[in-house]
Amino acid sequence: MLAFHNSLTGTLEPFRPLDPTRVRVYACGPTVYDRAHLGNLRAAVAFDLMVRVLRDAYGPQAVVFARNLTDVDDKITTAARTRFPDLPILEALARVTDPAIAQWHADTHALGALPADIEPRATAHIPHMQAMIATLLARGHAYESDGHVFFSVQDAPVLALGALGRRPDSPEDALLFSRTGSQVAKRHPQDFVLWKPSDAAQPAWDSPWGAGRPGWHIECSAMAAHHLGEDFDIHAGGRDLMVPHHANEILQSGCACSGAPRVPAHTWVHTGMLAIDRQKMSKSLGNVVSMATLTGIAPVVVRLALLSARYRAGLDWTPALLAQSDAQWRRLWAVAQHQDPQGPVPEAVRAALYGDLNTPLALSALQAEAETGGQGVAAGLRLMGLLDAQASVALDAETRARIQALVDARSAARAARDWAASDALRDRLAAAGIALRDGAGTHWDILPSFNPQALD
Repeated sequence: MLAFHNSLTGTLEPFRPLDPTRVRVYACGPTVYDRAHLGNLRAAVAFDLMVRVLRDAYGPQAVVFARNLTDVDDKITTAARTRFPDLPILEALARVTDPAIAQWHADTHALGALPADIEPRATAHIPHMQAMIATLLARGHAYESDGHVFFSVQDAPVLALGALGRRPDSPEDALLFSRTGSQVAKRHPQDFVLWKPSDAAQPAWDSPWGAGRPGWHIECSAMAAHHLGEDFDIHAGGRDLMVPHHANEILQSGCACSGAPRVPAHTWVHTGMLAIDRQKMSKSLGNVVSMATLTGIAPVVVRLALLSARYRAGLDWTPALLAQSDAQWRRLWAVAQHQDPQGPVPEAVRAALYGDLNTPLALSALQAEAETGGQGVAAGLRLMGLLDAQASVALDAETRARIQALVDARSAARAARDWAASDALRDRLAAAGIALRDGAGTHWDILPSFNPQALD
């Protein structure tokens, strides 16, 4: 039986869908103003694996996966105003978000992540957000103040007693419940904004409370309810979203639903943080790694590295991790390339993945399968999405031609029995991170240590 660690209760729980023929999953997607970093992509890979495992358990047509795109946000507005100061603000926003969304699709596709079934954009759901805000006002869970609408945390029922339902104990902690940290016009410091007024430089939509834009938290609540209903199975996101974002979602969604207040999703799943030198990777800290910076590393190796630790554990991104993952992929693929990927998945692999997506145990079981001559390696790689990831390194034509020219020169030297020249060219390629395989001709592979400058 499938089991997931539920962040609401802090325990491992058997997964029992509300409707086994329509398992509904919502994940918080990226804020699209720049290229995604590996911390964002780790979540995408983890939730892709979760959806694959759910479809393995309930059928390929039985799972509905929604992941939003946050395309209205003050960070996006700042980027739009900086990059396109002469354009109308909504046009400038689109000029920022459209390329970022296209790049998100390209990066997740390269990593083998399947497209979401539903990919709502916040700007297309402003009416749904306004309707939810109106419901919260009518029920006394929200109030207007100076052109803002705030959710009244003190007047809301405690909907969840676990990690996500804990309220801050001090005014200092309460700052977490406001994305901007602003306490202006609030009745209580824990209250958070649902709607806020816009000035001439900010995007604005007409509303009963004046021209303005939505608060961050209401976006996901409205989109999830519109596409998946008031009750659905799984809500997923990064651990850094637990407080305040998901805590606030629980409060506003639960109070806006029909009938008695309740938690909207039954299981809450959160990924651990990706770190560089044990410091959280984030754009605000400037220590980000993106797919663009991983020169010479095949996306399948990146996916394998991201799966090397369990999704809810922290993961430190190091050159050693990439080298280990590259070697592991080569060992597994050497066996899997001769097998039928549609064959049966080894039970040890399936059991590990059904047990809260235990990818280290699943990879260990795959390695044992490969070493003992089992026929399920390819099928296991398929279930983990590794066969859908891009297995070749993305090189520009000029770099590829330079490598091939050196390989051809070495082959010519070998044919002429000029061993000194052959060895020198081999060493030059090795220094650049190119592995050679001699056989019927010479084939070459890119290693994680690839350094194109060493080709000169």
